[in-house]
Amino acid sequence: MPEILEVETYRRTAARALAREVVSVQADDAWFLKGGTQREELAVSLVGRRFGAARRRGKLLLLDVEAEAVLGLRFGMTGRLLVDGAAGIERLEYSSDRDDPAWDRFGVTFADGGTMVLRDPRRLGGVELDPDVERLGPDAWSIGLAGLRDVLGASTAPLKARLMDQGRLAGMGNLLTDETLWRAALSPEREAGSLDTTELRRLHRTLRRVLDDLAQRGGSHTGDLQASRRPGAGCPRDGAPLARSTVGGRTTYWCPAHQR
Repeated sequence: MPEILEVETYRRTAARALAREVVSVQADDAWFLKGGTQREELAVSLVGRRFGAARRRGKLLLLDVEAEAVLGLRFGMTGRLLVDGAAGIERLEYSSDRDDPAWDRFGVTFADGGTMVLRDPRRLGGVELDPDVERLGPDAWSIGLAGLRDVLGASTAPLKARLMDQGRLAGMGNLLTDETLWRAALSPEREAGSLDTTELRRLHRTLRRVLDDLAQRGGSHTGDLQASRRPGAGCPRDGAPLARSTVGGRTTYWCPAHQR
């Protein structure tokens, strides 16, 4: 499932689409167009122009369209970006193993005959012109300690739910959040505002390490906890039975023995 690490890979993939003239736009799935964006509007904004830069905020990929507009791409749980037929990521955890062009929800064709396509089996992503980036919180990969303190604040919401609230902190998904809290020895069910200074520092340090570590390994699904995300499994750290609960609407695996 695309989280901040996967979308960073897509940002690098999108670099191959820069400085190439767009000659046509494929956007037949009206439901996939978000924020009031219309197919005709996409064509007017993109055809005859080039992408000048590829940026990212959390899970949102941003492509600057020369000086005219910004194209925002969201990938949901199963979306992948392909440039000239080559995928930035060949397979996503919890997605289909098939690779069907019928799942292409948006695409552009370049003057040189190449393409850029967003392929999404479950249609949980989206395309939007000039998305409101300020609705997102700070990027999880670059947030500082003071910023993380502000994100948690005095909130009584569960810690995991707060970390996954994209309006508070952009980029964290289910797998990364579980891995981070497991390594930081913090319960996902704790009130977000209950962390003391030592715990907050540990969470911040662990968050950065998890992102750096899993980026090197190859994605959000490569964490130490991942193989134990199943009923009846034991904690990879201490062997205690893992708890399986729902936090923030998401299935959560954690170790009550060491996550407090």
